[in-house]
Amino acid sequence: MGTETEYGIIAPGIADANATVLSTQVINAYAATLREGLGNLAGTRWDYTDEAPLSDARGWQIGRNSADPSQLTDEPPVLSAEQIALVDQGINDPAEDPAVLMNLVLGNGARLYVDHAHPEYSSPEVTSPLDAVRWDRAGDVVVQRAMRRIAATPGFAPVHLYKNNTDGKSVSYGSHENYLVPRSVPFGRIATALIPFFVTRQVICGAGRIGIGALNQQPGYQVSQRADFFENEVGLETTVRRPIINTRDEPHAVAEKYRRLHVIIGDANLSEVSNYLKLGTTSLILALIEHELAPVPEIAEPVRELQAVSHDPSLRHLVRLADGRKVTALDIQEMYLQSAQRAIDGQGGADSQTSDVLSRWESLIATLRRDPLEAARQVDWIAKLKVLQAYRDRDGLEWHDPRLALIDLQYSDLRPDKGIYYRLAARGAMERLITDDDVVRAVSEPPRDTRAYFRGRCISSFPKEVVGASWDSIIFELPSQRRLQRIQTREPLRGTAALTEGLFAGSRTAEEFVSRLQGGPEPSMAP
Repeated sequence: MGTETEYGIIAPGIADANATVLSTQVINAYAATLREGLGNLAGTRWDYTDEAPLSDARGWQIGRNSADPSQLTDEPPVLSAEQIALVDQGINDPAEDPAVLMNLVLGNGARLYVDHAHPEYSSPEVTSPLDAVRWDRAGDVVVQRAMRRIAATPGFAPVHLYKNNTDGKSVSYGSHENYLVPRSVPFGRIATALIPFFVTRQVICGAGRIGIGALNQQPGYQVSQRADFFENEVGLETTVRRPIINTRDEPHAVAEKYRRLHVIIGDANLSEVSNYLKLGTTSLILALIEHELAPVPEIAEPVRELQAVSHDPSLRHLVRLADGRKVTALDIQEMYLQSAQRAIDGQGGADSQTSDVLSRWESLIATLRRDPLEAARQVDWIAKLKVLQAYRDRDGLEWHDPRLALIDLQYSDLRPDKGIYYRLAARGAMERLITDDDVVRAVSEPPRDTRAYFRGRCISSFPKEVVGASWDSIIFELPSQRRLQRIQTREPLRGTAALTEGLFAGSRTAEEFVSRLQGGPEPSMAP
């Protein structure tokens, strides 16, 4: 599994700032930080060879002329000469590298790049929800370092980044999850079983938002940042006509064996517990679906109910099912929980982390039934609501008061001395699952149990010879070879430390590394 975070971005000192230019400044500022000795810099060219953003899991591919331009993610973004000048001045050292970078592949196996008008961090592949939280948080540290670099560069206005999902003025940007799923599981079964889960999952992992409606048409507070921006149940788009289930069929792996479930409906979480449960419970439900054990409480109007659940922080809204029953979001979550518990009991137990996810999920549902405010240490939308309510009580503020909208934004401010989440966490008001030292290590070290280890170590070990990379390839340029050497990495669960650590340790040069990989017994170790 893995995460993708598009960060909100502003430059308060520039009234007409171009968001794409600002995003590019972030990428190049982090590249400059790496050049100063905090890590190696390589893979500046993203290999788009195997990208297929227009392939639909329902069995067809839409034409490029029919696609929204935002769907063409297999084309690198392009800046004008004027925009390049705005990015480059003062951040890049022309003697080192005169190019303005739009993509970086990092030594921890992640990707940092410009996605439309946002800097985006895509985490490396991991095999557990706790590792997913660890490397997701590493992305926050990466962009925090870029922010500090820009602020310290003469002539540049400070750039502020937010881990949220809307600018409050009709624009929404994503926080995505990716799960590896066997291709043998019919996509229709996945979609049918997941829609009720996603409609109600927000009660444990919503990020909270001031305003009701995509345009904030009504005053109020709601559970999710993203719910009001969804219009369809199933579809290929990610930025227009957003669906609850995204059908992009771009596996970044052995296509005959795997599909990648691309989840676009989640909120960006700062709470580690919410993020952990979001990823852990979704993984459990996918396992249930694979074994045909998932409940399917069919919701009569999923999109309408998605928004109705979000608009009711009391969690008492009754969701209408297709069979006529009316149940709460917590009731539906409990159906999935009980199915997961039965499946685990049936197989004689689970590993410690799966047991922990189940235990926390059950406990949180019970707490939310009793009093949602009791879960303020675990859940973003409740932590934010508690802060907002304190201001409302103290100053008599109505929900439409602009000061409350500023507090909403400030909750997700990634500056540790400004962001409300960070201030709550610093005084123990948010539960932590991972130490700061662990997160800092994850900024430079890849996970050891997926192909991300191979990718990250190639970047760190051979920064001059690796000229490109993607999720399923590494491209070497070697002096002795006339052609670029492309190493396929289509198997996500190979290329691990256990398989390749010795190969890296025993290779003095990139030439030797590639030669051993291609010609010796080591090919069986590579992805």
